[in-house]
Amino acid sequence: MRSLSTLSIGVCLFYGIYASPILSRQIASQEEAYLSWSADQAVAIGKSMRAEGRVGGWFDGRIVHTEHSYNYKLRATWLTPEVIRASARLTQIRSRLTDEETMTLVTEAEAAGDTVVMVEIDPREGSGIIPRDWLAMLQPKDLQVEALGAVRGLNSPKLRRLKSLAGVFDRDYSYDVFWVVFPLVNDNEEPLFPDSAQEAGLVVRIYDKEGRVAWTIPASIRDRAHALAK
Repeated sequence: MRSLSTLSIGVCLFYGIYASPILSRQIASQEEAYLSWSADQAVAIGKSMRAEGRVGGWFDGRIVHTEHSYNYKLRATWLTPEVIRASARLTQIRSRLTDEETMTLVTEAEAAGDTVVMVEIDPREGSGIIPRDWLAMLQPKDLQVEALGAVRGLNSPKLRRLKSLAGVFDRDYSYDVFWVVFPLVNDNEEPLFPDSAQEAGLVVRIYDKEGRVAWTIPASIRDRAHALAK
């Protein structure tokens, strides 16, 4: 019995002393896996969360409202944790950054808010001016924008300087670019996307025109929302 107890104590000591550091290293290795992505892998990941649409119909107000565009090209990139890491990895490859410098880019980007969507808008004909009071909402797909469960985004121009929030494609100067921060919890401190929701929708309103794009909700966003909720 004494030998068995000694063996049990030895096993516990092994797991207490050695297993925990080993597990920590495994977790750290998984979290830093993006540092070994190729440029093609990074671009593919960034591209997967890029969606295109249009605000307004093809013939909206073409003659009546010449003071503003009759519709707007819409492009949106959801800067999920994976896309942030893909952007940081591309920056590392192009600028020959160290792993530590690259991880700092990720940390800065993830501190910008619960989640960020890079919205690109290109006015077609008319004045070409985008009004300051344009609106962006994030919600479960197909939810009415006025319904409970949608959250309004905050336009944050200062995020322009964060390289990991620039996406994986070169800037297209035909579009005006906006960085919009959204909460991932609602007013009741519950996750924005219920478990039953499979897709997220972005609604963009300019004047009386509306456009929508959608993405599949990644597990990383669900995890972050649950961590932020009560």
